Amino acid sequence: MGAGTESPQSLDTTGNLEGQNNEPKSDLNAKTSTFQSLGFLDRYLALWILLAMVVGVLLGNFVEGVGPALHKGKFVGVSVPIAVGLLVMMYPILCKVQYEVLHHVFRKRELWIQIAFSIFVNWIVAPFLMLGLAWAFLPDKSELRTGLILVGLGRCIAMVLIWNGLAAGDSNYCAILVVINSILQIALFAPLAVLFINVIGDANEFKISYSTVATNVAVFLGIPLGAAVLTRGLIRHFAGPARYEIFIKWLSPWSLIGLLYTILVLFASQGRQVVHQIVSVVRVAAPLTVYFIVIFVATLAITHRLGFGYKLSVTQSFTAASNNFELAIAVAVATFGPDSDQALASTVGPLIEVPVLIGLVYLVRFIGNRWKWKD
Repeated sequence: MGAGTESPQSLDTTGNLEGQNNEPKSDLNAKTSTFQSLGFLDRYLALWILLAMVVGVLLGNFVEGVGPALHKGKFVGVSVPIAVGLLVMMYPILCKVQYEVLHHVFRKRELWIQIAFSIFVNWIVAPFLMLGLAWAFLPDKSELRTGLILVGLGRCIAMVLIWNGLAAGDSNYCAILVVINSILQIALFAPLAVLFINVIGDANEFKISYSTVATNVAVFLGIPLGAAVLTRGLIRHFAGPARYEIFIKWLSPWSLIGLLYTILVLFASQGRQVVHQIVSVVRVAAPLTVYFIVIFVATLAITHRLGFGYKLSVTQSFTAASNNFELAIAVAVATFGPDSDQALASTVGPLIEVPVLIGLVYLVRFIGNRWKWKD
């Protein structure tokens, strides 16, 4: 598809594709109204995350015994407080996906082209880019490098919905990619982790266990995904779609509450390391910043060149740039321990991702208005 050819631009909930002949929807007013329509928690997400990080670091450094207390009690190798936060955060997000109409959506050939492009960028380009950056920036720090590699393998299934909404991307297509990446992570995360760390990595470094990684992926992704599918199917069947929408409105804030709680607990448990290993934090921050910017800008430029509309280009770009740091942290903690450099590197992920991607939200909105990028 060239820049001047017609191509699918956005997706509705029944699987119908809106083409270029439709009314343009991506002007500045549309994006502004989308931002203003977000709830109080969503609109100021960056502020809440920053506060959760600061409070967590303060607790970890100035309240004696907080770190060790948070590491007591394990669930598949991860401390119970962190495990609870991960499950609470992912479950509401996955409950919003319209599983019942996916079979209509997948009948569209144009959608398969979009999905194939997304899979190529997310599961080939992005992980290898992170691998290359990890080696380029951290050739002498195998532990930190391993943590970065785990972050690169975790494709985002939660925060991407927030970034996509703030930038006025295609919410329905984004939900489809969330489901696809959830399934692919269950199948691919463990073998790719073994390939990148045990085979491609330094032969002298600690070997990652396939069974440990696979167990964590199955628990922290498989459980909320399975629960979400059952919840949506059962409530809609027995109580009706209207009752389910009421349930979703009640459930939705818990995703952000779970996210903020998880970040607070993570930084409380890693607070001393973040402060006392500031050099390591900075060294990890550098490749992460480069990664987020390069993969986002490259994906945005390619999709624009291919003639994708604003909404689909935004969705593709944020899906490629966002990472499932929650899963990476869970795997790092379970495999290498909560006080390991691998866990520290994965914990730095949200510290860098949030401000960088918030900046990219405003950048892409500016570009969309400046280029008069229509759908």
